[in-house]
Formats: sequence, C-alpha cells, structure tokens
Amino acid sequence: MAILGKILKKEDETAKKQNQRSRSPSRGNLPQQSYSPGPNQPRSSYRPGYQSQASQAPASTNLGRDVLEVEKKIAENERLLAQRSNNLDQREKELDRQAKTLDDRIDQVNQIRNDLISKLEKVSSLTKDEARKLILENLEKNLTDEIAKRLKEAEEKIRVEADEKAKEIILEAMTHGITDWVAEYTQSIITLPNEEIKGRIIGKEGRNIRVFELATGVELILDPETPNEVRLSSFDPLRREISRIALERLIKDGRIQPTRIEEFVDRAKQDLNRELIEVGKRAAGEAGFFNFDTETLTLIGRLKYRTSYGQNQLIAVLETSKIAGKIAADLGADVNVCKMGGLLHDIGKVIEGEGTHVQLGVEYLKKKNFPSKVIDCVAQHHEDEPFSSKESVIVHLADAISGSRPGARQESYEDYVKRLTEIENVAKKFGGIRDAYAILAGRELRIIVDPQTID
Repeated sequence: MAILGKILKKEDETAKKQNQRSRSPSRGNLPQQSYSPGPNQPRSSYRPGYQSQASQAPASTNLGRDVLEVEKKIAENERLLAQRSNNLDQREKELDRQAKTLDDRIDQVNQIRNDLISKLEKVSSLTKDEARKLILENLEKNLTDEIAKRLKEAEEKIRVEADEKAKEIILEAMTHGITDWVAEYTQSIITLPNEEIKGRIIGKEGRNIRVFELATGVELILDPETPNEVRLSSFDPLRREISRIALERLIKDGRIQPTRIEEFVDRAKQDLNRELIEVGKRAAGEAGFFNFDTETLTLIGRLKYRTSYGQNQLIAVLETSKIAGKIAADLGADVNVCKMGGLLHDIGKVIEGEGTHVQLGVEYLKKKNFPSKVIDCVAQHHEDEPFSSKESVIVHLADAISGSRPGARQESYEDYVKRLTEIENVAKKFGGIRDAYAILAGRELRIIVDPQTID
C-alpha cells in the first residue's frame, strides 16, 4: 500500500506541473494561429492558449489501470506467504508427532531388552557379568593352545630379529668407534749420547741428580750395565713425562746445573700444560664439542697420560663417545648426550681427591653445571646407580664394548704383582709356614716351613 501511495502522489505532482505550464503564458503573447473549425465543430468551442479537459482523460485512465495491477500483485504475494506459513506449521506439527512416536518406540525396545535380560538371568541363575565371564572362560580354554602357539612363534621371531638387529648395531657402532689416535705409552728410558753426559747428570757428589729428583718427583736409575741409558721411574705418568722433557732439553743444552735443572723443569711443566689443553681441544673437537672450558679441556688432555689395564684412557673415551653416538642414532636416543657422556665418563680418573673416579667425576660435572642427563650417564656407567634413561644404558654398553674388544686391554704389571702377592699371603696364613713364593705366573707355589713346628 505504501508503494501505491507513492505512485499516486507522484502522478498528482506531474499533473499539477503540466497545468501550471499550460497556464503560465499570457494571451497577448500567444502565437497567432489560424484556425478553421471543422464542419461539425462550432467556432465558439475553441479557446486558444488552453487545453481542453477531454485531453486529460487518457492519463487518468492509465494511472488507475496501473494501480489495480499493483494491488493485484500485492494481494497475490500476501496469499502465497500465508499459504507457506500454513505449510510450515503443518510440517512442524508432523515432525513433533514423528519424534514423539520414535521416543515411544525406543522406550518400548529398551523395556523389551530389559525384560529379556531379566528372564534370561532367572532361567540361567546367572547375572550378566557372570554369563560374560563364563563365555570368556570357555572361549579361553578352547583357544589356549592356539594362543600359546602363536605367542611362542611371535616371541621366537622377535628374539631372532632382535639378536640380528643388535649385532648389526653393535658392529656398525664399533666400526664408527675407530680412532686415529695412537697409544703413546710414556717414555721411561732416555738414550745418552756419551758417558760424559751421565757424569754431568749425576753432578758433584750426586748434587745434580738429587736436585732433579726433588724437582720432578721422579727417580733416575743409572744402571752400570747400560751406560748409555737413563731410566725414569715414577707411578705418576705426568711427572714422568715432565722429567723426560726436562732431561732431554738439559742433555741437548749441555749445561746441567741445579739452577738450570729447576728452570728447565718449570718450562717443561708449562709446555706440558699447554699441550694438555691442545690435546683436550682436539679430542673434544673429534667428538663434536667445541665449547668446553679450559679446565675441562686440560682434564681431557690428562687422559692421554693415563692407562687402565694397559688401555690408553684418551683413546678409550673417544671410542666410547663414538660408539655411544652411533648406537643412540640407531635407537632414536639423544646423540649429543650419549657422545658427551662417553667422552666424560672417566674424567674422574685424572681428578685428585678422595672417592672413586665415578664420584669425583660426578662432583666435577655438577660444579661445572653440565646437563643432568650427562651427569647421570657418568654416575651410572658402572651400574653404581640404577639406570635412569636409555642414554645411560647406551653409554654403559659403549664403555663395555670399548674395553672388551680384543687387544684393548692387558694386565698391568701392578695388577700382576698384586695377584701373586695375594697367592703368597694365602699360603702364609697356615701355621708353620715361614715364607712362600709364587712362581710361573702363579701356577706353582714354593713354601719354606719352620722345622721346629712342622716335621
């Protein structure tokens, strides 16, 4: 209806404008037109300058026709909307009815199911859980043999595959553990160019040799049977290395005096400390670490002059680091933790203090704020503590592989003497035994008895 009102209003405004235009000019200004009335039209019916009312009739008729058409369209749209609204109401009612019917049927099904379960329990005198248990037990009895057979086959297959995979990982790890380092056992014998040098080493009344031994802590052995050799004896390989460097430089210099001896020994100590840092840098770089502090690098370098069962410790830790890194890569463990744990697992062997090398190493790494997983690898590589991660297990295995490979270790002289001494002490515990001697590597024992006690 609003549209119809606008249309009518617009038509009225248009008609008014047309009337105003037709009336605006004066009669005197109108153009003179000749007019001849028709034969049936009187002259008095014509008025120049004005339109007749009959000329406006067609416009009013068209406007009315348009209004009627618009009203018809609006009425038709209203009828369609009302029809759609009625259809939606009916559909909503139908859906509600269907939903109610479905809920009723679900309730009926649940009621029937519960009734059947109750009747079955009454007939069988079993609850639902008891019936389920009985069925499962019967099924298990029937399938026990088949299940056991399948499990045994699966276990055997897994065991074979696991053994093959483990051998493959270990062998590949051992090949990656090969190192370019050469075991350098500390020199203990120095060759002299002539007899005169030996006299200079001894000095007047043995003064030079006493100063040298006091400055280095190493014993010089001059054997008359080997006039061109000097033996250096010390349980500390670093001291023995310092004495070797200092004595070789003194022999080359030729001026062997107490003041010169002390000066050369101090220089040898400084040079060895610098060498230890460089050795530590090369070893750490070979393992893939370049951010260790100077103290840690020095300790790693000291491993070069430490052996265990004849195995050079620097070579051992490098092998352990490489083997652990390879195993970790194959098993999906943290490679950096395993490699660092393998490199530092025996660092306590070159730290002075009370306690085992494991304890000393753990204390040092804690003081230096190393990662906790690396510290756990060091603390657990001899199974002193339960393994806390797979990285700890890997470092333990890598250390065992490095030490147990053929040719890695050999019995040291100290251990050999200790073993023979223990055999002799066992024999001396018996009454009437004055003395005992183990010979032939302990395969034979000779004893001396007290004749007053034993006939």
